[in-house]
Amino acid sequence: MGNDGPDAVPGDGEGPTRRVTLGAYRIADTTVTNREFADFVRATRYITEAESAGISFVFYLQIASAARQRVRRVVRGLPWWLPLEHASWQRPEGPGSHLRDRLDHPVVHVSWNDAMAYCAWSGTRLATEAEWERAARGGLEGRRFAWGDDLYDESGVPRCNVFRGEFPDAPAPGWTAQPVAARSGEPNGLGLFNVCGNVWEWCADPMTGGQLALRGGSFLCHDSYCNRYRVAARTSNTPDTAASNIGFRVACQTGVPAG
Repeated sequence: MGNDGPDAVPGDGEGPTRRVTLGAYRIADTTVTNREFADFVRATRYITEAESAGISFVFYLQIASAARQRVRRVVRGLPWWLPLEHASWQRPEGPGSHLRDRLDHPVVHVSWNDAMAYCAWSGTRLATEAEWERAARGGLEGRRFAWGDDLYDESGVPRCNVFRGEFPDAPAPGWTAQPVAARSGEPNGLGLFNVCGNVWEWCADPMTGGQLALRGGSFLCHDSYCNRYRVAARTSNTPDTAASNIGFRVACQTGVPAG
């Protein structure tokens, strides 16, 4: 696992490339969907941290223009992230949005703590970074992505759901800045969908400063500022952070259903 090539992000701890040994495990072929998370909430009456706080982070182009004008704060250095009141897994773009046509999309606006609560209910767990990367590679060692080294297909279209166009203000015509269905596109060599792009996925591992690891990148990754949709790339955030591009995938030991 890991990467010490020229596209590695300095300071992220991707390298050096090293060999790891893992026990047998199973991992879900998709991230947890809205439908699956709704089952958990109905069974437990769980309230996510974003719902409890009454606010979560949403990419600004996901918000209607009138609603954007009412937001008075932005993230320093990241003005495209807006803290939106009442945004949550049930209302991904805030009041007025819903899940009726997105039950098979990744659940978002879930914190690491929320993901752990789901795992406790479902008898699963979060994968370690090593487990996640081993599965995401799909049997391809030393390649940038789950399918090889080239981001684009023969027609010049990215093979995963990452930002298309000029980030952050000019999406390509026909592409919308939001997650796609969890089972979209082609699976990798081990049958996993969307391990590159779409939504970030919480992992079990701690990182520095009390933060937890995230893998996979999201629909907001773009080479102009963030190439972390590669299988070796990694980032982190605080365990109570939620946003419109953060979800999770579950794992378990061999012999136990995953997801």
